[in-house]
Amino acid sequence: MDVLLYLYYFVLFFLGFLLFSKFQFGKKRKLPPSPLTLPIIGHLYLLFKKPLYRTLAHISNKYGPISFLRFGSRPVLLVSSPSAAEECFTTNDILFANRPRLFAGKYIGYNYSSIAWSSYGNHWRNLRRISTIEILSTTRLQMFSRSRTNEIRSMIRRLASSGSKVVDMKSTFFELTLNVMMMMIAGKRYYGENVGELDKAKHFQDLVTETLYLAGASHIGDYLPALSWIGLNGLKKRMMRLQQKRDEFIQELIEEHRRMKTDDSSSSNSASDSGERQTMIDVLLSLQKAEPEYYTDKIIKGLVLGLLSAGTDTSAGTMEWAMSLLLNNPDVLKKAQDEVDNHVGQGRLLDESDLSKLPYLRCIINETLRMYPAGPLLVPHESSEDCVIGGFDIPRGTMLLVNLWAIHNDPKIWEEPGKFEPERFEGLEGRRDGFKLMPFGSGRRGCPGEGLAERVVGLALGSLIQCFEWERVGDDLVDMTEGAGGLTLPKAQALKAKCKPRPKMMNLLSQP
Repeated sequence: MDVLLYLYYFVLFFLGFLLFSKFQFGKKRKLPPSPLTLPIIGHLYLLFKKPLYRTLAHISNKYGPISFLRFGSRPVLLVSSPSAAEECFTTNDILFANRPRLFAGKYIGYNYSSIAWSSYGNHWRNLRRISTIEILSTTRLQMFSRSRTNEIRSMIRRLASSGSKVVDMKSTFFELTLNVMMMMIAGKRYYGENVGELDKAKHFQDLVTETLYLAGASHIGDYLPALSWIGLNGLKKRMMRLQQKRDEFIQELIEEHRRMKTDDSSSSNSASDSGERQTMIDVLLSLQKAEPEYYTDKIIKGLVLGLLSAGTDTSAGTMEWAMSLLLNNPDVLKKAQDEVDNHVGQGRLLDESDLSKLPYLRCIINETLRMYPAGPLLVPHESSEDCVIGGFDIPRGTMLLVNLWAIHNDPKIWEEPGKFEPERFEGLEGRRDGFKLMPFGSGRRGCPGEGLAERVVGLALGSLIQCFEWERVGDDLVDMTEGAGGLTLPKAQALKAKCKPRPKMMNLLSQP
């Protein structure tokens, strides 16, 4: 009986889909070229060919840089050229400022209310304003400059004390970025000397990894709503468990700061009163005090989790790829070391203010982000109105996928794109080269944490280059195979390397 009922629903769905297709796509439109479409599922099968960014790059190579796909009932615009991306993020930027409503946004994005998952409108604009002005502004970042420097120096001292042992660089970089972010967010650290919360740190590291995986996971119900019941309960329960753990983790931090603010309310020297060194949670609790109806704990937790998830794994992954490339290209590593020696010397440790004097280091980071962008596919956008891209008609409600990896590795744009050649970026300021290089996205939905990432990645890599001699483990080159990571691009094999302090840096590294 159940089988007959499911068959009945399937037939109804199929007929409904045919009617929908007739009215939605039957109008005379000049749609972009598209591969052969299968009945009902369209091109949904592509989602299961991993890694997805490479699969979609093959589609673009065959059908052009502007292609049209259909994931079930959801139309998809696939873009893989700088000119098409520019058209999406300039002329049509507002039209593509929405997010598609996927299960991930509902269950781990506080019902589409977080900054990453909310649709374009007053609420999102307010979250963006808070992020860019109150939390990630140049002034706020400068305020925590010493904190970042201390964490990076703590890292290099721990490495120096390890002798010539093999070091797990993946864990080292994640520990660094989590400490940096947590100092900004809550004024506390989880790794290093005199720290007793390693269990919490490991717990949160697992939460970040699972968040990025599930945020990039696809469910058939996202594309065929009538079939949402298939396998949804397992995914839904996993997302709900994850969100509960994330929520509890951040709520505990909020309550801790709430108590601290109450205890300090009578002190005229408190950070809250002076405005100096206020953590992100302090700032948000102050906003909550002024507008409690809007700045609920849910809004605060969404902002904190968004920053933590986006700012830890991505920066750590970029540093791991960069060190892997340097170990496989010792001539580049030597050139970078010479640059640091010439501009900073060996009488003091590198500081953030030195980064502007190290253009070759910036070239290395740019080349790493080109070859291995932290987000190979930009987080999906969705069109709010009909529009035209590259002369093609794009219907309202179309999901936009920008294949950043394909743009960054296109041989028609970059000479020998598979070759690690930092010199190609000499003379380029910053992390953007038009729409050929845009590792942090572009337009209204571009990453607001770009400035913070530049500082952390630049100072960490520069310090490691200045202080240590580096060697691969064994004679073989570092394995550069890409792993499966949902929204991100991790290495399949965690980087392990050998380092020993440079003789002239020993005195500096031994100082507390």
